Amino acid sequence: MSDRLSYPLFFEPQLRHYIWGGRNLEILYGRQLPPGRTAESWEISGHRDAPTVVANGPLTGESLITLVARMGKDLVGWRAEGSCGAGSFPLLVKLLDAQQDLSVQVHPDDDYALTHEPGERGKVETWYVLSAGADARLVYGLRPGIDRSALAGALERGSVADVLAYLPVKPGDCVHVPAGTLHAIMAGTVVVEVQQTSDATYRLFDWGRLGHDGRPREVHIDKALATIRWDSLAPGTVVPRPLDTDNGVRQWELVRCPQYNLDKIELSPGAAFDGHCSGETFEIWGCVEGEATVSAGGEWELAAVRFALLPAIVGRYRISSGSGATLLRAYCG
Repeated sequence: MSDRLSYPLFFEPQLRHYIWGGRNLEILYGRQLPPGRTAESWEISGHRDAPTVVANGPLTGESLITLVARMGKDLVGWRAEGSCGAGSFPLLVKLLDAQQDLSVQVHPDDDYALTHEPGERGKVETWYVLSAGADARLVYGLRPGIDRSALAGALERGSVADVLAYLPVKPGDCVHVPAGTLHAIMAGTVVVEVQQTSDATYRLFDWGRLGHDGRPREVHIDKALATIRWDSLAPGTVVPRPLDTDNGVRQWELVRCPQYNLDKIELSPGAAFDGHCSGETFEIWGCVEGEATVSAGGEWELAAVRFALLPAIVGRYRISSGSGATLLRAYCG
């Protein structure tokens, strides 16, 4: 094993300042933010537009892009390298603070992105709701019976809001968004987003909003209409599938898809989860409630809301919590 990949990697987040952001990452989670609106915090990113840099241990200062190029399969694992694409880190983890409604948008699948967006993949994503107001909701797809012609007519009339399907959400809900699903995170919601490493986004409708320059923001109607899945599922939150429960550790499967797997793990006070990264895939662990300790090549604190990347060859590890914690675990299947 490479000694340089024998411990969990923490990263300096990359902040994105969009018009719909706010200050909740500071108010709720004690993040230090610059003045103004912070919309997104890219927690673990190998995307060329905003790669994150290691913040701990011998690899401090190395970008995730550089690590993938130098360490390849030892970092991501043979399973992840084969199923998620060689040469780049497969997943991107973000925090999103929506203090205004995001644009109604859609992401392409891999085949469309390969043809129309050089250097990008498609984008499948999953949201885990951290914070939400009493009436919080998301846009998820279209109302029953709305086809391409009906949506085009609504665009012409400026009545897109009337043909969208809405999904109420609360903290702890999980929503999976396959490529081709029309969607929008709406005001008053903070989420963790786990997604393919891609920034391919087609904005269909922006609520009549003006950008910082006083002009309407760009929309991509032709590409959006070309990539929407008209047979998409009815809106609904993920129904967690119970997995093992043992010695104070409760596990649920949230998402299984070709791009990644996502599980939820609850640790009772004093409980511990024992795992093994044996070369098949990396694992990303995020603490969303409470605090935990990651033991692998030392002991490393993982408080809410923070994320750690376990390299594929890190070996045996333990996630423990003295006071109890809720965690997310993402990896390639």
